[in-house]
Amino acid sequence: MRLRFWGVRGSAATPGPSTLEYGGNTACVELETPGEEVIVFDGGTGIRELGLTMKARRIHLFLTHFHWDHIQGIPFFVPLYSPANHVTIYSSRFSAPLQAALIGLMAEPYFPVKFETFGAKIDLVELGNSAAQVGDVTVRCFEANHPQGACGYRIDSAGRSAVYVSDREHGHPHLDQVLVDAARGAGALVVDSQYTPEEYPTHKGWGHSTWPESIRVAREAGVKRLVLFHHDPAHNDEMLRAIETEARREFPETYVAKEGWTVEF
Repeated sequence: MRLRFWGVRGSAATPGPSTLEYGGNTACVELETPGEEVIVFDGGTGIRELGLTMKARRIHLFLTHFHWDHIQGIPFFVPLYSPANHVTIYSSRFSAPLQAALIGLMAEPYFPVKFETFGAKIDLVELGNSAAQVGDVTVRCFEANHPQGACGYRIDSAGRSAVYVSDREHGHPHLDQVLVDAARGAGALVVDSQYTPEEYPTHKGWGHSTWPESIRVAREAGVKRLVLFHHDPAHNDEMLRAIETEARREFPETYVAKEGWTVEF
């Protein structure tokens, strides 16, 4: 199984010549499966490009939370406009109410089309303790330390597993352990690594972590591949290449996520 990255940036989209290599779209990751159903994590600006590649089918969209960089592409996700599609949107009990958040996203005067008028059949699911089952894929949510609440997801299928936690800040002992437990033995860990150690002190409490902290989690959880994600808008291609080089000295199977790239697990 593979994860394909359509948006890797955090906080704000950053198109331009300095981000061409790694990409400037905000968070969106597709789980490629052998079946016909499509599984997507987060609806940042990267989901627009993903939608343009899709034919009519069954789509499952898992949202970690409702900050702009994770939902601002949803109004431009063209499969939502076709009656031929059936889209289930999931969130967790750890964030805001799902229906109210999506209606508010497209309320006047912010967008000319209302969420309720999409053509696709749309189901809304707020996950509790039970997992979501999509074919042979099981998706479980867990709480992440982030302002106003967020979750991460563990994906399991046919003995393989990956963890996606786009936004989290270290320093909460209980939730730090929740992440390690969720990532235990995963083939791939895609995790918020927005800051360098030098940047973090002036951004403490903003809800994001550092790449050395991500390495600590990967080691403790025994993951196979670590994918640094949710890149800061100020980090250009040169800086991200340097971070990857430095991180690999400590954890060789470290990758900096880039648009269009896939990771197998």
